[in-house]
Amino acid sequence: MKIFLDTANVEHIRHGVRLGVVTGVTTNPSLVSKEGKVDYRKLVQEICSIVPGPVSTEVLGKDVETMVAEAREIAKWAKNIVVKIPASLEGVEATSLLSRENIKVNLTLCFSLNQAMLAAAAGATFVSPFVGRLDDIGEDGMNVVADIVDYLEYYGLPTKVIAASIRHPQHCVTAAKAGAHIATVPYEILLQMIQHPLTDIGIKRFRDDWRRVMGSEHLL
Repeated sequence: MKIFLDTANVEHIRHGVRLGVVTGVTTNPSLVSKEGKVDYRKLVQEICSIVPGPVSTEVLGKDVETMVAEAREIAKWAKNIVVKIPASLEGVEATSLLSRENIKVNLTLCFSLNQAMLAAAAGATFVSPFVGRLDDIGEDGMNVVADIVDYLEYYGLPTKVIAASIRHPQHCVTAAKAGAHIATVPYEILLQMIQHPLTDIGIKRFRDDWRRVMGSEHLL
């Protein structure tokens, strides 16, 4: 399972890529707005220049014509752009039109297998089930991820599943077990994934033992 960062913060993205574990980024209007009043195009292009893989950025239009027009413009910004389209009737139609033009689409705000089925039929490159938001209303978000993965694999469809709205590291574990192709995580969750108290204890013990016997903080 690949790890994407769900953010528009350039420094966080640089760190994730530098770690060698982040291969893509997903953004949305809310995440971009957290960075203040920015030049949207320049910000997205900077992110695309840092990230080796797909960068998803979202349209704001409500009707098909506006979505398609915005998507066509956004797709020109960089070679690794993926356009995020919401999982509405208009979004499905826009996805169908864009996929015929070889513009990659990430159908976002997906909350059901039905929506994912239509996304795949319309030619979406990615579909993003929102796990945390489903959990918030008492549903099991990861069951939806697993159902979508099973459906796509059973029919041999090329659409990839991005487990989104990840709230904690255990979501990443469950997404991997469910067969999600990608988990897109907030920066804070990425940092938490490597943390474990026994690792911290072990590092301290190794260093303490070395210092006690060798009388030095350094190996060489």
